Amino acid sequence: FTSTRDSVKSMSSLVAQRPRVVQLYKTLLYLGRDYPQGYDFFKVKCHGAFMRNKDLPPEQVEEWLAKGDYIVKELEALYMLKKYRTLKRRYYKDVDFLN
Repeated sequence: FTSTRDSVKSMSSLVAQRPRVVQLYKTLLYLGRDYPQGYDFFKVKCHGAFMRNKDLPPEQVEEWLAKGDYIVKELEALYMLKKYRTLKRRYYKDVDFLN
């Protein structure tokens, strides 16, 4: 009886995690459009990472979701910094400290 309860609990957590994983994947692909090495490079790497980790137990899936959220934040910071540097270069062309 205990193993049945554990398997039902495991299945319910998998069902709850699936939409979060799919949303993370879509978010990463959206952010990958502006990746410095190109969208195709990013898409292949992202897809490979998700496929490598498709059979993880639910506890590890939670850890990887947290890591994925961290990567999303890092990518957003990278793009903001890139935009800031571009704007600064555009409006302060004569200043030497920017190069």
